[in-house]
Amino acid sequence: MNPSSVLIVSDDTEFARTIAARWQSERYVPEITLLTSDVWSSSSAIGHHLIIIGPVRPGKHSAILNQAAASPDTAAIFVADDQKSIAALESQYPQLHVLQKRDGWVEALIAIAVEALRRVEAVDRAQRAERLALASQRDATLGRYMLEMRPSLNNTLTSVLGNADLLLLEPGRISPESREQIQTIHTMALRLNEIMQRFSSLASEMRAGETESQLETEFTSSRAGSR
Repeated sequence: MNPSSVLIVSDDTEFARTIAARWQSERYVPEITLLTSDVWSSSSAIGHHLIIIGPVRPGKHSAILNQAAASPDTAAIFVADDQKSIAALESQYPQLHVLQKRDGWVEALIAIAVEALRRVEAVDRAQRAERLALASQRDATLGRYMLEMRPSLNNTLTSVLGNADLLLLEPGRISPESREQIQTIHTMALRLNEIMQRFSSLASEMRAGETESQLETEFTSSRAGSR
């Protein structure tokens, strides 16, 4: 997740400017987008890693908070004006971090926001690693299948090439159109054969590399054990 994206939703321009200005003093400044409740929509949260919700017009909080809560991959912070609403909001929106707007609230907000972004980034890295592991597993399964099927494919290609050669050696028995089609089959079979040869060479190189790596590991381990 690079860079992180923060969405500040508020109808109080001073609120948004204060947060954006304070964030400039941090070592890492994310991409910050400012949005008012008038232009908020159900898709506004998409693409952002953190949403900070401040003062908005009456009746606008529910829609914004519901949409923020519906985005499990996005962290959300709500800055409340009073202590009374905090418990109710935390109960209704467990994933929402509620911060009271009092002395030092900007410093506290930045600290919470930075930590929230770190957690979101950590989750994103873990998910990407899992996707890569699954992709590698699928590729490994496909590779093993290709290795197992290689003898059958080679035998099939040998048969196709052999029969095509026999037909091409007797031009009088086939029409010019058929001869052209057989020649195409022969050419394509040769290309497939080249691909299989390259695959075999790659498989041999990979096995040699794995053997060399294993020998180096065993040698290093034996040296370390002899000390």
